[in-house]
Amino acid sequence: MVKDRKEEQALFWQALQREWEEKLPLMEGKKLVSLYFGGGTPTLFPPEWVAAFLRRVETSGFPLDGVEISLEANPEEGELPLFSTLRSIGINRLSIGVQSLDDELLLKIGRAHGAKRAREALFAAEKAGFQNVSIDLLFDLPGQTEESFQKSLEELPHLPIHHLSLYNLTLEQDTPLYRKKNRLTFPSPALSLQLLEHALSLLPRAGLTRYEISAFAKNGLSSRHNLGYWTGRPFLGFGPSAFSYWEGERIRNTLNLVRYAKLIEESLSPIDFRERLSPIKAAQELFLVRLRLTEGAVLSDFPDLPDQMLITCKALAQEEYLEEEKGTIRLTHKGMLFYDTVASELFSV
Repeated sequence: MVKDRKEEQALFWQALQREWEEKLPLMEGKKLVSLYFGGGTPTLFPPEWVAAFLRRVETSGFPLDGVEISLEANPEEGELPLFSTLRSIGINRLSIGVQSLDDELLLKIGRAHGAKRAREALFAAEKAGFQNVSIDLLFDLPGQTEESFQKSLEELPHLPIHHLSLYNLTLEQDTPLYRKKNRLTFPSPALSLQLLEHALSLLPRAGLTRYEISAFAKNGLSSRHNLGYWTGRPFLGFGPSAFSYWEGERIRNTLNLVRYAKLIEESLSPIDFRERLSPIKAAQELFLVRLRLTEGAVLSDFPDLPDQMLITCKALAQEEYLEEEKGTIRLTHKGMLFYDTVASELFSV
């Protein structure tokens, strides 16, 4: 969605309101923990419409006091007037797509902002009164060196951020970066590991404590929204391509905006994908996701785990990927570094 496509915005807005009303019966008796405006560029949506949606949520019987209300923003849109408006209408958490504080690397991956613009957006958020700001930081960028990554990491203690998501760059097909990948030089696996280890050693200096493989927070400001994914909390998604996890079933809305709006208008389901795992597979999957948290997984919460999976856990503990203490299984430092190896071993059981 882009700013000057008013018809598309209006189409989306009308369908979104209707989808909310149609799903209200599902939410009867439920408590609202978090709201997340994301999955694209929600700052292109008029703030007054975001405010209207929040009012609709409240009038539907869901008080917003104490609810984490997040909104994604790009640094190039991070102006004080916009952030002040968002704060005034009830948004209390921003997720800003910084990605890097190295101008050369940002240019290589096709970002529209530079490092200066990213810093300005963060300080604008602080001035607007936000006390919960998250950024994402990438490694494995083309041409990235340990020195360039260290410069970004060393800036973090001086920036008004409260949460950080640390990801390695993944190339998605049919993107400009994917199409020119053969002309770019990416860090070797050995350098990639060095970059990650470097981040893990420096992030605590910025007051950022690791609570999940890729997530770090100050003062207990862990993302309630993301914790829902990692602990298996049910959630509902609204809008085209939105995912839901409800009553043990994964659901996705159709990706196409026009088709989504047409189906909603005709009181037809916009869902184009459903998946329900067997109880055993669902328990295995949730166990693997729970392991991503530094607090680990309590075995008594997973009575349906197959015996072979527990045997594999013991084997991985002998290889120092896992550790068990008083009925809780956690990833070791080595296991955190090689989570994909652990997950592959356990899910293949």
